[in-house]
Amino acid sequence: MNLLLVAIGLSKVVFGGLVAALGIWFAFRGLNRLLGLNPTVDLQQGNVAAGIVHAASLLALGLLAHNAVNATFDAVDLTFRGASVPPVMLARLAFFAFTHVGVSLLVGSAVLALGMLLFDRMTPGVDELAEVRRGNVALALVLAAILLVLAWLTAPGLQAALNGLIPFPELPADTWRAPS
Repeated sequence: MNLLLVAIGLSKVVFGGLVAALGIWFAFRGLNRLLGLNPTVDLQQGNVAAGIVHAASLLALGLLAHNAVNATFDAVDLTFRGASVPPVMLARLAFFAFTHVGVSLLVGSAVLALGMLLFDRMTPGVDELAEVRRGNVALALVLAAILLVLAWLTAPGLQAALNGLIPFPELPADTWRAPS
C-alpha cells in the first residue's frame, strides 16, 4: 500500500468537494444575481423555467471549474513525482490552486453574464428574465443551452489562459522518465 498516494487521493477528494461547494454557492448566489434571478424564491414557487436556468448555470460553472481542478491535480501529481516536497512548496501550490479556481469562477461568471447579454440582444423586445420568472420553459431551455454552449466552448481557452497561474515544476530538457 502506498500511503502517499492514498493521502494525495484523499486531498484531491477534499479539494474537489470544496471547489464544488464554492461553485454551487457562487452559481446560486453570484451568477444568478447577475442574471437577476432569485433561486430560493424560484425553487420554492416550483418555477420549472427558473429551475432550468439555475441548473444550467450550475452545470456551466461546473464545466468551467472542471479545467481548473484538473490543472491543479496535474500540478500536484508532477510535484509529488520527485523527492520530498518542502512545506513551503505545498503552501504555494495550495495558494495558486485556490487562486486558479477563484479566477476560473469569476471569469466563468463574466462569460456567462456576457452570454445573457448576447441573448438579450438577439431577442429585442423580449424581457428574457421576466419570461423565465413567468415560467416560459421554451425560453428557459434556449437560455440554458446558450449558457452551456458558452461554457463548453470557452472552457479550453480559459484553461489555456489560466495554466500560467499554477507553478508546474520544471522538468529537465530532453530527459525522459518512465512512469514508476
